[in-house]
Amino acid sequence: MDAALAALYNRSGGTSGTGGGGGDRSGGLGGSAPRVARWLGDIREYFPSSVVRVMQSDAMERLGLQQMLLEPEMMEAVEPDVHLVGTLISLNRVMPAEARETAREIVRKVVDDLEKRVAQKTRAEIKGAIDRSTKTHRPRRVADIDWNATIRRNLAHYLPEHNTVIPQTLIGHGRRSQGVQKDVVLAIDQSGSMASSVVYASVFGAVLASMGTLKTSLVVFDTAVVDLTDQLTDPVEVLFGTQLGGGTNINKAIAYSQGLIDRPTDSIFVLISDLYEGGVRAEMLKRVAAMKAAGVQVVVLLALSDEGAPFYDRRNAAALAEMGVPAFACTPDVFPELMAAAIQNQPLDAWVDKHLDD
Repeated sequence: MDAALAALYNRSGGTSGTGGGGGDRSGGLGGSAPRVARWLGDIREYFPSSVVRVMQSDAMERLGLQQMLLEPEMMEAVEPDVHLVGTLISLNRVMPAEARETAREIVRKVVDDLEKRVAQKTRAEIKGAIDRSTKTHRPRRVADIDWNATIRRNLAHYLPEHNTVIPQTLIGHGRRSQGVQKDVVLAIDQSGSMASSVVYASVFGAVLASMGTLKTSLVVFDTAVVDLTDQLTDPVEVLFGTQLGGGTNINKAIAYSQGLIDRPTDSIFVLISDLYEGGVRAEMLKRVAAMKAAGVQVVVLLALSDEGAPFYDRRNAAALAEMGVPAFACTPDVFPELMAAAIQNQPLDAWVDKHLDD
């Protein structure tokens, strides 16, 4: 344990028996991928997984691990997690072919685990929200009556002498079409600080796309916009279609997304971005206002990850809040409930106050 810690955190180097010179910033795994692979195996053996993730994250910077990830034997020793996936997809364009296949396997494992974590709750929340959004006061059949809701609505008409409620107003389930009920457009900022959000958004996009009651589109953007909707059946393909880093043109992404919306009052637009705009700020805000005025439910997430809000443009966040579009960070566990609220057209500022900490 001491040697593993010293190799990462001993700045003087050379004392842990793992190599490195006395003048190096960190002590001592040098440039040897096999040595790093053994070190990664050691930390997985000696430390709990939560500590392993911290040490791997520190090693990215202190040991130049990003460069060493180009070695397949080292990647096979890494403990897969969301942060590693972000690193791998950011290196995708420069990764040798043999390393890319190993990277794809690692990404697949993390994505499959995430889907198991979020899919069931997401589908249940969305289905429930769509069911609730189709309530009617004129159910066509007795089987369509929601008796619990009907009784609650008519408690004022209780007749004690008959020990019964007179249902003057019936509440029931409308006849749901088997077709699409809502359109969802996800627009994801590819800037480097959004890596974890890109991973989670890709997984959620695939889950939403698997539901017949939703028409889901997904675009990623930096200074350009790429539509990855046709790859939504496989979030791994979505992730390898992204390119983390670079500038940001949010206005351009919103303009493209507007073109995907042809049923504004039945549409939800989810922008995931730190709001640092490299395009035309005034036009960006004008487009959001136009979406909202047309009846689109607009959701702005500063992050979709377990880490909370990153650095973000507070001026743009405040401007959005003034037009009734709160910008906030959201964890993956809460995202299904957020989408359910959006489907039911609930005021999102009130929802945020109720469900999320400042």
